[in-house]
Order: sequence, then C-alpha cells, then structure tokens
Amino acid sequence: MRIGLVGTGPWARRTQGPALAEHPEAELVGVWGRRPEAAGELAEELGTRAYDGADALFADCEAVAFALPPDVQAPLAARAAAAGCHLLLDKPVATSVPAARELADAVAAAGVASVVFFTLRFAPETAAWVAAQSATDGWVTGRADWFSPVFGGADTPYSHSVWRKERGALWDVGPHALSLLLPPLGEVTGVTAAHGPGDMVHVALRHASGASSSMTLTHTVPPQASSVTAELRGSAGITTLPERGDGGAVRPFMRAFDALLESVATGEAHPCDVRFGLQVTEILSRTEAALPTQRGA
Repeated sequence: MRIGLVGTGPWARRTQGPALAEHPEAELVGVWGRRPEAAGELAEELGTRAYDGADALFADCEAVAFALPPDVQAPLAARAAAAGCHLLLDKPVATSVPAARELADAVAAAGVASVVFFTLRFAPETAAWVAAQSATDGWVTGRADWFSPVFGGADTPYSHSVWRKERGALWDVGPHALSLLLPPLGEVTGVTAAHGPGDMVHVALRHASGASSSMTLTHTVPPQASSVTAELRGSAGITTLPERGDGGAVRPFMRAFDALLESVATGEAHPCDVRFGLQVTEILSRTEAALPTQRGA
C-alpha cells in the first residue's frame, strides 16, 4: 500500500516513520509537515521524499498516517479521506466533538477505511487481554490508572509538547484508558470527575451494562511514582492488565497498519476505527464538562 506520513515530531520520528519504512507491505511515498526543514530531514532519514503540500501527498497515496496534534489532525484527515485515502490516525482523533464528528462523517462519505492507533490495543500482550475480557461476561467494575512523569520531572521527547501541556493527561492518556475499559464494560452513560494535583483528573464512569469504572490520569507525578495499571472485577474474578513488551511502539504501529490493510481488504470496520475515536472524544468532552470550573471546588 502506498502510504504517506503527515507530521515530523518525536512520535513521527520514533514510531510512525520507522514502522512504515520497515513494514514489508508499506511503500512510504513521502512526508509532509508544517515545518518544511523538519520534513526534509525526516524524509532523508526514512529514505523517501518531502512534499511541499499535504494535498499533493494525498494525491500520490492510497493511505495516510498521521502524527500531529489532534486538532491539527482532524481537518487534514478529513481532506485526506475526501481525496480517497485510507486513514491511520493518532489518538485522540480530535479534542472537540464537532471536529471528531466531521472527520467520522468524512470517512463515511468517502467510503475509506480507518484505524486509530490506541497503542495498547495493538501491543500483542495487552491486545490479547482486552480481547479475552471482552469475551467474558459478568464484570461489575474496572479501573484504569495512568500515572505519567512527562511533566513531573522526566526528560522525555514529549515533555515540551504544547498540546499536551494545554490539554493535559485527560486528553493524552485518557484515550488509552478508555480503549481498555470500553470493550469489556460497554457504552458510557454517566460521567463524574474531579481535579487532583497538577493536571491529575479522577473520573468515575457508569456503563450501560450496569458496571462502573474509574480512571486516574496525570502527567505530573515524579518518575519514581509512575505506573500504568488496569483491572476488572466480576464473576470471573479479578484480572489485571499484563505488562507489554519492551519493544516500544514501532511493532504495535506495524500491527495497526496490518489492521488497516485487513479493513481495506475485507471492507469490515476495525474496532478501533474513527467511530470509536469519536466515541472516545465524546466521553472525554463530557468528562471535561463535568470538572469543577475551579480547582479545589
């Protein structure tokens, strides 16, 4: 599949770019970014060409992978869909419900396939866990906690991310947490939320199944306090999210590209398609609206 890469930041350099350059079924046509110099550097690293315009890249591709801030991604991805390109999107697909819905509608109107890269849904160990729990009945509660040190003292490629600083862990890692809870527990019918220290948010969810769940999300804990955990409790007992391998996100992204290929070949929507991405944006928007307007309120 002829695929283009849109974006030149750390995620594109460390994950999408290397994965697409390595994948035997991907022909990386080129790179476009908002900073032409960065696009040229990344294209050279990946052995491909830099494009001067996004639409020119779309015209040469069958699919496009996105590594952009969500509210930059959404309108560009809608343009790519209108140009007939299948979409390999990053999460969240947008941070406003209208933008996410417009993107989902553009995908439907164009009849193209879409996959959203929720990392834990494509890492083999955690993907298998979600599938097994989704096939098990009787869950009454669950939790997903993401304690990240990105703004808590860790030196990471994402510590200078403007959109992450503006929107916080709710929008950055909240999608990952929801990607674990929604498949086994079902649609969310109620949301309550409270602030913690820094960008920490505590969320309580009610599901249509009758189950409840909770999330604690933050980027502002010290490195020694960081962890990612999830568990479910019900008639089957207690089950805990396994650790994923140490190979980083390149292999999971290659599996996401495999999923896109399969969706294109079969015409069947993937569980992590743009409509699921829209559902996640709707829940996070409801959570944001449920937070007190002032911290400590």
